[in-house]
Amino acid sequence: MTPTKSDAAVAPSVPDRDGRHAALRELKEFRVDLRACLTRWGDALFEITDAVLCSDGPVRSLAELTLVPEHARSHGSVQRAMNNGRIDFDRLHWSFALRDLPRGPGGGIVLAVDVTPWPRPDANTSNQRTFCHTYGRAEGTHEMIPGWAYSIIAALSSGPTSWTAPLDARRLRPGDQVQQRTAHQLREVVTRLVTLGRWREGDEPIRIVADCGYDGPYLAHQLADLPVEVCVRMRGDRVLYRDPPGNGGVGPKGGRPQRHGSRFEFRAPDTWGDPLHETEHDLDKYGHMRVRIFDRLHVKLNRQTVWAHHPSRSSRPGPGRPPGRRNKRKTPVYDVGNALLVSRDPDCITSRCY
Repeated sequence: MTPTKSDAAVAPSVPDRDGRHAALRELKEFRVDLRACLTRWGDALFEITDAVLCSDGPVRSLAELTLVPEHARSHGSVQRAMNNGRIDFDRLHWSFALRDLPRGPGGGIVLAVDVTPWPRPDANTSNQRTFCHTYGRAEGTHEMIPGWAYSIIAALSSGPTSWTAPLDARRLRPGDQVQQRTAHQLREVVTRLVTLGRWREGDEPIRIVADCGYDGPYLAHQLADLPVEVCVRMRGDRVLYRDPPGNGGVGPKGGRPQRHGSRFEFRAPDTWGDPLHETEHDLDKYGHMRVRIFDRLHVKLNRQTVWAHHPSRSSRPGPGRPPGRRNKRKTPVYDVGNALLVSRDPDCITSRCY
């Protein structure tokens, strides 16, 4: 990309006196890319970005940004830039993926996905608000507050640090299915990383971690053609199922084959059986930890969720079929493949589906 006059004005804003600091050079390159993504009213939007980053506290109004020293334009330019400015988000997403990514344990890429709410209870005229789950606004209670919810994907690093590398952020609109939007968002991010060579053949799979609000089997199913492993924390009241017997559980008199085997209840240790692998560790921060791994577990799917239109491998007569006709309708597949479950005493349990 040939530098433009605007690029030349952006680069000196971050001094690099000796040119030996790689992190500072990367910051300068990102600022040049960011300016190139601002396709309309770019200079004004770029100064607004600097003003937001350099303000002493949270920004409560656009008028306050004009008082920040980094914003050297007129008061009216803020309003005009916010109303008439344009951002090339596709180019911005690729710019994030071009940066050096932090690496997790073993040198692999670890992506975390979660929804971050921006409560806006008093903004009655704000468009496309949804009810966002919040905690701690009152005395340790869970509340649903009107606002905007953002699905954010960030790359994690190993070690005790809270620094992450954000790669993508999308606002969830009313009526959006969180699981479907998350799967589509993860697919775009992973595709960009593979295209740019951040992941190559032979590297460890890209690990995706999420909280218990996400459907791990669904994400693993939707991303099965990508080099990823999905690790999702599951609630302590979940129930999984083992594979049915080899003969389908059909007795000597025949009958319909079983779809599920015995139950695996998180709250009932007597249903766990013998683990595939077990290990214990003494950690300085968490104390004694015991890990037990179980495989060949699956979930029972629900017609009212994102699995409603999943292609079926079996069918059964639907209700209300006319006499003399076999009006079959498809039913969701319950077996979603291998599920590796890791349990930690006493009640912390996570699942890793792949």
